[in-house]
Amino acid sequence: MNKLEIINEYLEDSDITTLSADGFDDAVLGVACIKQTGIYVLVYSVAKCLDILIKRDHMSKEEAYEYFEFNVEGAYVGEKTPIWVDDMVME
Repeated sequence: MNKLEIINEYLEDSDITTLSADGFDDAVLGVACIKQTGIYVLVYSVAKCLDILIKRDHMSKEEAYEYFEFNVEGAYVGEKTPIWVDDMVME
């Protein structure tokens, strides 16, 4: 069971809903509440998302970052848009 499944099971009996990024379930770090609005959003690891793109889609690091930046991180899907934590280690 990945973190997203655990979170969904935990929230199942509440009125809290979140939006998830397709294909990145293993990159979920947790849930955050936006204090000003009281809205809950999923929190994702950028490093894990990039690793998924590299392994799953056979992208180079540069291709994965460019794709992620434009198509994933840059996609606004409303007030429940996930948060992307930049936890990459610089080499």
